[in-house]
Amino acid sequence: MDRRDFLKKTGAAAVAGAGMAAAPAIARSTIKWKMVTTWPKNFPGLGTGANNLARLITEMSGGRLKVKVYGAKELVPAFEVFDAVSHGTAEMGHASAYYWKGKVPEAQFFSTMPFGMTAQEMNGWIYYGGGQQLWDKAYEPFGVMGRPAGNTGVQMGGWFNKEINSLEDLKGLKMRIPGLGGEVLKRLGGTPVNLPGGELFTALTSGTIDATEWVGPYNDLAFGLYKAAKYYYYPGFHEPGTILEALINRKAFEELPRDLQAIVLNACKVVNMDMLAEYSARNPGALDQLVNKHGVQLRAYPDDVLQQLRKVSVEVAEELAGQNQAAAEIYKSYNAFLQASRKYTRISDLAYLEARDGR
Repeated sequence: MDRRDFLKKTGAAAVAGAGMAAAPAIARSTIKWKMVTTWPKNFPGLGTGANNLARLITEMSGGRLKVKVYGAKELVPAFEVFDAVSHGTAEMGHASAYYWKGKVPEAQFFSTMPFGMTAQEMNGWIYYGGGQQLWDKAYEPFGVMGRPAGNTGVQMGGWFNKEINSLEDLKGLKMRIPGLGGEVLKRLGGTPVNLPGGELFTALTSGTIDATEWVGPYNDLAFGLYKAAKYYYYPGFHEPGTILEALINRKAFEELPRDLQAIVLNACKVVNMDMLAEYSARNPGALDQLVNKHGVQLRAYPDDVLQQLRKVSVEVAEELAGQNQAAAEIYKSYNAFLQASRKYTRISDLAYLEARDGR
């Protein structure tokens, strides 16, 4: 009986083993996404931030979701990124929401506001203050999701071929400045021009524009803007904490398994933190080069100019809030968070920096 039991067991094991050996290997499918951007391909900070996001998604998914990046004009023009993602031409985009003001005016609240929140305050509002839910609601009709995927921190005021000593110097000035900052300039007699980053140097050297803002020392040095203008102004009142957004086609996202959805969203968070850290690390050295190697003349906006810029900025924001119900709801949330944060930062960040610097 023991021998027969042994033969039965070994025979069954052999059959099972043969079945396992004969079973075909399960092929792992690969999903391929395209990411279009408003930035020149591989441009430091912005373009490389998009590359980093694509790399993280690809690596974290073990290659199950591969994302290929296309710079501005490689697949679609810079300012057609939103439409490309909305229509499914690309599954992802990397840009900033103020570029879509003609299509979604309230989207500007999710990019940056003149004299508005800093990068850390924007993160607080988006992640924990209800901002993300309002962002989702604003983009839902277009089949698009927006997520923070980078931040430049407080930007510089811009490059000018003449000094800005009074409000009169802004009148008639043709300046590349997007979003609500451009509207503020317009109210003060200037002419805002919206150009993609890749066209700024040529426009400034040719006289198409008289001045331009871009980002800050790290990016401005890379573009060689010091060769086209010598006065470099601060602070960047118009962009105190600009969110770079990851645009995601909602249908493509919902078709992903849940683990890949989590990878996409968490990769956005990683890049959001990483880009701000990179700008914090690169800007000081780049500014030193601009001033001490290239002879750039650093200038602060006069106090009376800043006061008027602040006054008009509030008017512009309130008018945007009055355009539609969605904008009103977003501004109410944004402004409430800003006011609460302002009270705290006065006794935390601001008080500490003044104490640290002996002021």
